[in-house]
Amino acid sequence: MNPEHVFRRRGGLLLLAAGLAALLLSAALGVTLGARPVPFGDVLRALASSLVPFLDLGSCPPAHATIVLDLRLPRVAQMAVVGASLAAAGAAYQGLFRNPLADPYTVGVASGAGFGATAVILLWSPVAGYALLAVPAGAFAGGVGTVLLVLAISRTGRGLSGTTMLLSGVAIGAFATSLSTFWMLRAPDGVRRAFGWLLGGYAGGGWAPVGVVAPYLAAGILLVARNARALNVLQLDEERAMELGVDVERVKLGVVSGATLMTAAAVAFGGIISFVGLVVPHVLRLLGTRDYRSLVPLSALTGAAFLIGCDILARTALAPEEVPVGVITSMAGAPFFVYLLRHPNRAAFGGPGSA
Repeated sequence: MNPEHVFRRRGGLLLLAAGLAALLLSAALGVTLGARPVPFGDVLRALASSLVPFLDLGSCPPAHATIVLDLRLPRVAQMAVVGASLAAAGAAYQGLFRNPLADPYTVGVASGAGFGATAVILLWSPVAGYALLAVPAGAFAGGVGTVLLVLAISRTGRGLSGTTMLLSGVAIGAFATSLSTFWMLRAPDGVRRAFGWLLGGYAGGGWAPVGVVAPYLAAGILLVARNARALNVLQLDEERAMELGVDVERVKLGVVSGATLMTAAAVAFGGIISFVGLVVPHVLRLLGTRDYRSLVPLSALTGAAFLIGCDILARTALAPEEVPVGVITSMAGAPFFVYLLRHPNRAAFGGPGSA
């Protein structure tokens, strides 16, 4: 076996183990820490009483059991699926556009979803607007509608133009954002609710949002993973990929569909949480992961741990008040983005993995 291949495989396994460890640690801290800390022993007792009733680890105070099982555990799970969706979609979009600065919002998904959610919040009554599926349904419709419009604009006689997709996504995203802002100014009573959602504020909802987002995450990762090998070849250039037998148009549609599914579902339930899809794939590339067959699932794993960690900061930095998690990710991601702009040679982009 090629020594370089063995080295890459071992490096991938080490990153996988590190990602799993980071996810478990962040999840444990996410359930334990908060405005009212819960001892880790009580966390274990609450989980044991719920999952393995015959295992007696002692009694857990009812208040702590409620905090762990009904409040923090669903929140940690939701942050995990949202972070995984955004990070995996970011890796997919960067590979598709061959652009290290692309992220899930490149094709206007987030802005379109924000417009859809803002419309629901401002048009419906406050009670109806916070029904479980009302705001997410509006966000999902807005995100998918934006991508369909981008695809329609980008289609030429020769197929889909990646450059046109990128530019039209930016333009349509800016237009959707301006519409959302105008609508909020026309309905000032709903500005606070809409603004809180747009910044990625957690709105609760128990386990239901997790059950809704998880299937979209699974379907999106499967779609992107199916095209991961072709994405490796596509990093050369489109003409070379076609010479090697890659159906470039099918790959573009598959990757866009999978990444959009993940992004729209994440934005629908998590609000606009920026930079997760930019930072996480880049860090993994800097650590040596370039093969999209490994990069996409590793991005999902690491993105889950990253967003849980940001949510812990959001809950504890100004406790008992909470900071929207989107503010934390922006504060972490913006300096990283500037760093990449100032040091383009550190972008760690290019050179596909083994196809």
